[in-house]
Amino acid sequence: MFKHSCGAVVTKTFAFRFSLLAATAAALPVTLHAQAGQPEDLLPQRAQIEGEAVDVEDDAVATDSVERQLDAIAEKKDPAVQVWSVASAQELLSIVEGMGAEGLKPADYEPAKLRAAIAAGQGDELNMVASRTFAWVVEDLRDGRTPMTARKQWFVFDPDQDRYPTARLMAQALEGGSIDAALQRIMPEHPDYAALRDALGSATTPARRKLIQANMDRWRWLPRDLGSQYLITNVPEYQLRLTVNDTIVRTYKTVVGKPGRTATPQLAESIEGVVFNPTWTVPQSIVQGEGLGAKVLNNPTWAKNNGYAATRGENGWVTVVQQPGPDNSLGLMKLHMPNRHAIFFHDTPSKHYFNSANRALSHGCIRTERASELAMTLAILRAGKTADEAAAIQKTGEYTLVPFKQQMPAYITYFTMAKDIEGKLRTFNDIYGRDAAVLESFEKARVANRSRVTDEQVIPIENDPRDTA
Repeated sequence: MFKHSCGAVVTKTFAFRFSLLAATAAALPVTLHAQAGQPEDLLPQRAQIEGEAVDVEDDAVATDSVERQLDAIAEKKDPAVQVWSVASAQELLSIVEGMGAEGLKPADYEPAKLRAAIAAGQGDELNMVASRTFAWVVEDLRDGRTPMTARKQWFVFDPDQDRYPTARLMAQALEGGSIDAALQRIMPEHPDYAALRDALGSATTPARRKLIQANMDRWRWLPRDLGSQYLITNVPEYQLRLTVNDTIVRTYKTVVGKPGRTATPQLAESIEGVVFNPTWTVPQSIVQGEGLGAKVLNNPTWAKNNGYAATRGENGWVTVVQQPGPDNSLGLMKLHMPNRHAIFFHDTPSKHYFNSANRALSHGCIRTERASELAMTLAILRAGKTADEAAAIQKTGEYTLVPFKQQMPAYITYFTMAKDIEGKLRTFNDIYGRDAAVLESFEKARVANRSRVTDEQVIPIENDPRDTA
């Protein structure tokens, strides 16, 4: 049905050492440096439809009032029901009949009703049925078929509804004379989606086909354009990628949240900088619950040797902060990524966990292998530091926040079938049990007009990055 022109993911292996950091950074693709100054408009603060601005909340979660504004603007400029020719409706019917190639079910779009409207000829009935069918196809290809209730701990806000509003897309399709060309604009453009699509065509068992369908849909939950430079981690794979133009240029092993309350949620956030030599403010569950506050106050020698400092407020509240150093629970760096979930990427002194096959061991945050390398690389690419400057900052041993010139997108995703870091399509353990709800939703009737954001509870992680696994 659709033509794909996606390129293949290429994994590059670099011999990377701090003494060679400058040379290595210079050897990266030119686009790393050339595009570093370009704004990443992936979580827009304002949505724009044909010149009319609409306010969106700072945390990129659209409210009902914003949705109504968007709908009203779109309806005024491009009505939900538009005039269809028989030829355009026939093309739409062909697309519907071929939706199986995209991992979707043709029956969801009621092809018999469209076929009957086409047989009756041009008129109000054809306009209504074809417009409705087109809207359903767009919703599923652009936003995903899975209702939000089945997307467990999925807190990614997808701006594609604002970028490609349905009625405007329909008008462009009818004006341009090609329904397929218009729908190409909303298809996931990441090469991993194309790989899953190809695998779907050769799937030999129902179970494999269903798993491919579910993971194809997960790509639709994300923004179509992830940006020119971004970090992306697939939680069940335990790998983090530094990616340029959808091509991997660095990979790092990760340790992610344990199943249960401390499972790592799925997010799309912006990295604002890198912190060298971070401090760790100890959660009160440890300060009070485990008695650390009293221990630090009553044993100053032990506290100093372990890098802890405590203060008692006027109300008696004890705050404990672990000072920077090689034994700090956050290691030698963390990425500054403010978000409601208190999730971020950081170093760890417990390097041995990166050798484990099962690395779902943390309290939610993502421990990152070779974290100092990652920090220095990003300081060069996004903050304009030289390799020597980045190394010097870390060597001070002092807390230092290095802000980026432009924020960098970071995606924490969950795919149980995807390309691995070697470019091979693989299945990964469903460590959090999140496949079942998605697979079940495909067995049910399509849900129309579903929410675009989850109403699940946000669980801020009281990050305990200590060696407790």
